Amino acid sequence: MDVNNFVFRFWGEVRESTEMTWQQLMAVKHTTLTADFHCVTGWSMLGTEWGGALVRDVLEAAHVELSTSARFVMAHCTTEFTTNLPIETLLADDTMLVWKWQGLPLTAPHGGPLRLLVPSLYAWKDAKWVSGFEFLPEDRPGFWESRGYHMRGDPWKEERYG
Repeated sequence: MDVNNFVFRFWGEVRESTEMTWQQLMAVKHTTLTADFHCVTGWSMLGTEWGGALVRDVLEAAHVELSTSARFVMAHCTTEFTTNLPIETLLADDTMLVWKWQGLPLTAPHGGPLRLLVPSLYAWKDAKWVSGFEFLPEDRPGFWESRGYHMRGDPWKEERYG
């Protein structure tokens, strides 16, 4: 994906749909976070370092105003992949849009240039090649959720399958 033509979209239950370019995203306050990464298949990477921006900082920088009916978000990717999250999870202290892993730029096989990171949930929620957020009034299954995965995906509750 060419970052010079990259556009991140925000739409749905928002006051006004909007977009951010890669350059605008890079101007958002950068954050580094050490977090665990849990795969639904049973393996984990502990204490990995991620670099990017907190989603709530990105929303603020993009002037995204959620409507009172926005209770969920569907993350969309440049592929057909989607995944759903409750708004409170999207706005959590550790949910980020990341472009670095272990201090290096995130490579394409790992979701680069931009990946969603949700350390509190299984890694299928960490959408690779993420390109936009659609805000929803009701929960809707994404790609893996519509194929039997759990709607939430909490690793501590072993919420693998629905």
